Amino acid sequence: MSIEPTDGQVMVEHARVFATAAHCAIGQRRKYLETPYIEHPAAVAALVREHCPSRPELEAAAWLHDVLEDTEVSEMTLRELFPADVVELVVALSDLEGPEVGNRAARKRVSLERLARAGGDAQTVKYADLIHNTGSIVEHDPGFARIYLKEKRALLEAMDQGPDSLKRLAWASLEQAEARLGRR
Repeated sequence: MSIEPTDGQVMVEHARVFATAAHCAIGQRRKYLETPYIEHPAAVAALVREHCPSRPELEAAAWLHDVLEDTEVSEMTLRELFPADVVELVVALSDLEGPEVGNRAARKRVSLERLARAGGDAQTVKYADLIHNTGSIVEHDPGFARIYLKEKRALLEAMDQGPDSLKRLAWASLEQAEARLGRR
């Protein structure tokens, strides 16, 4: 007897395949490691699945969370292929502010304000994103990590929704990273 996949499982698999193709199409690699970029969305999706196992729309958004800001994929294309709730999460997670907003600090302030208003589902994916990015940045670029960790702390202070388990992990990863940088 075979088990048929649920609609949620099909959506997650569609998101995985789509994100893999989108990041691969531009040859995107992980900064510092030069591994295929899709390793990052895969890790974010795994964290989301672990902490929210009955929320396939969050897992799908985790797979797709960087396609708008990093690839040639448009919001319109996502809207044609994925449910509206998934696309809204991806939009909420995407830093689409251009140079007209100002320098990095100004862009990060706009991003923080957007994420603070985005709600628990978007914040859930963002916690997983922050957790996965932190270790790599601290290990491979301690100079930038000092800036990144200040931005991460501000984000975590502004985000007040999502599962407590992921929120605690995100805070723990920040505190461990700060301690590690303090020892350098």
